[in-house]
Amino acid sequence: MANDELFLGLLHKDRVALARAITLVESGRPADRTAARELLERCLPHTGHAQRIGITGIPGVGKSTLIDALGMQLIDAGKRVAVLAVDPSSGRGHGSILGDKTRMERLANAEAAFIRPSPTGGTLGGVARRTRETILLCEAAGYDRILIETVGVGQSELEVDQLSDLNVLLMIAGAGDELQGIKRGIMEAADLVVFTKADSAGDRAEAAARDSRNAISLMPIRPSGRRPDVLLTDAHTGRGISELAEHLETLRAMDEASGTTRLRRQEQDVYWMHQLISGELLDLFHEDSRVLAAMPALEKAVHSGERSPHQAAQELLWIFRTGGAPRSE
Repeated sequence: MANDELFLGLLHKDRVALARAITLVESGRPADRTAARELLERCLPHTGHAQRIGITGIPGVGKSTLIDALGMQLIDAGKRVAVLAVDPSSGRGHGSILGDKTRMERLANAEAAFIRPSPTGGTLGGVARRTRETILLCEAAGYDRILIETVGVGQSELEVDQLSDLNVLLMIAGAGDELQGIKRGIMEAADLVVFTKADSAGDRAEAAARDSRNAISLMPIRPSGRRPDVLLTDAHTGRGISELAEHLETLRAMDEASGTTRLRRQEQDVYWMHQLISGELLDLFHEDSRVLAAMPALEKAVHSGERSPHQAAQELLWIFRTGGAPRSE
């Protein structure tokens, strides 16, 4: 599908066109990257209207189950919902596990929903490298609520804060003190803390929520001027889901009225400018024919101990910068 067809398909809210546009953006082929940049530039005037919500938390907290319930609540309220479920990449095949659609059965069958699992591609953060571009494509396709579900790998998930208007941290009562170090780092970037599986946890959920409110009172205030509220939910019973949806709408209205959303996105744009520069330079390095020619021998030398990793890296960088010109001693 040519760029013109993709662009028109996006504006007509065609889910097939959206899926193909995302595949184009995620491609590592140089020709595809050029076409993706052109498509994104055309889409930019049609973006920016959606609420971008990061959903983060440790594995097993029930992110996908809650997103399924929240997404249906938003659709019932007349919204179109896109879910970007960032999957851990396979360590061998580098594909994604793609299990999220099986845990979002209602959303997967809803006409007003779009679910896109994306492999992390080995990135350290909990979000895929092209997630920001995918958000823009979803907005151009008319989705006005975008939920970004992250892998749940710990402190590196803070990168989702550079993608979202609101960052929702999911927690579960009784997870154990050994997780407090993980929770602390992510909690400082949370705009809302939500305890899941509250009905099954019983009194422990109420106690955990109370403890979290006490801890939050000692943390820095977010750029919005607020500290996060704490809500209790249970996606299986429906407890607190409508309240969560209403709370998100309230926060959206407050942040738009105060200018917080606009300022946050401006700062995110600067951050992503630097990230894109880093990514493009890395691509150029790995596609350089002289680097590719020198790489196998240097890898072998490092493996055998003949060269240190530092020496090999410096030699490859010299080749990249100078085209292989002799070093001046």
